[in-house]
Amino acid sequence: MSESTNNYSKSSFYTLIIVFFFWGFVAASNDILIPVFKKAFSLSQAQSQLVSMAFYVAYTVGSIIYLFVSKSIKGDLLNKLGYKNGIAVGLIISAFGTLMFYPAANTGSFNLMLTGLFIVALGFSLQQIAANPLAIVMGDPKTGSQRLSMAGGINNFGTTIGPLLVSFSIFGSVTSNNTDASIESVKTPYLILGLAFIIVAIFFKFSSIPNKIDLDKLADDEAENTSKVIHKKNAINYPQLWMGMIGIFVYVGVEVATASNLPEYLKEKMSISTDKIAPFISLYWASLMIGRWTASVGAFDFSETTKKILKYIMPYIAFSVFILVNTIANHDISSFYVYVFVIAVMIIGDIYK
Repeated sequence: MSESTNNYSKSSFYTLIIVFFFWGFVAASNDILIPVFKKAFSLSQAQSQLVSMAFYVAYTVGSIIYLFVSKSIKGDLLNKLGYKNGIAVGLIISAFGTLMFYPAANTGSFNLMLTGLFIVALGFSLQQIAANPLAIVMGDPKTGSQRLSMAGGINNFGTTIGPLLVSFSIFGSVTSNNTDASIESVKTPYLILGLAFIIVAIFFKFSSIPNKIDLDKLADDEAENTSKVIHKKNAINYPQLWMGMIGIFVYVGVEVATASNLPEYLKEKMSISTDKIAPFISLYWASLMIGRWTASVGAFDFSETTKKILKYIMPYIAFSVFILVNTIANHDISSFYVYVFVIAVMIIGDIYK
């Protein structure tokens, strides 16, 4: 591992995972936009899913663009641009996408709204290409997966509070009885989000996050023990890569499809109005946060005894975050306390697995 990535400070890693928060915040906020757009633009349920489609298709398009650019310059783009710089550029691209919400709201254009979301996610794709490997190499390789779980937990923290904050911004009050939010009410929160992207991009540019990864040194370290790594000519020849791609495709598909259709289900089957849906979406993402926070315990420099204790405390800490943000938002969460027992059942299952 290169010196630039091995001798890092913990504050550098904590700075890095800021972008993981943004990814979750925006992705979950899309679930609030879907019912708003559906009503404002008189869309069918299938048409309203274009919000999620525009957002997540951008990840595939972004990776393909990255591949072709890297081939055209005959080298990996981030190796030339720099990983930290790549995240900053991705944030600026995402900020440009949020600016599209202003003319889209003023003209009442659904297509322009989708374009803005597509550009936001296009920036996210570059950020993810850079941030994920950085999260792995910034520390002991043995705990790299646990650092990713920690970063994923921060991502789910964003997904937990995102629906609440965006709901407040759009409806004017988290307890409002108004379900006829105007399209113009969408532009302000996204312009503020764009400003946040720009500020964080500048902050990243001057942070101590490594800008380069010494890939040659990493390859040499691998080559020292050929029994652990079977070297192949092409990355796609590794079955764990393409099987992992299939796994992620199925997982994200289920995750996003559930969240995107949850508002309509709650409205049609449980008669819950659009402006009251946010805490249910928040709990959905908080459930993922519970799992990821628990899985990240191993990334901390604690004793084994402390880690075992945290393994059973962390789910309740994560759930407390959900309770706290919804309490601040003045939501009636009395019906959600039963989740304490659901968590207990999962912990017992983990003990006896």
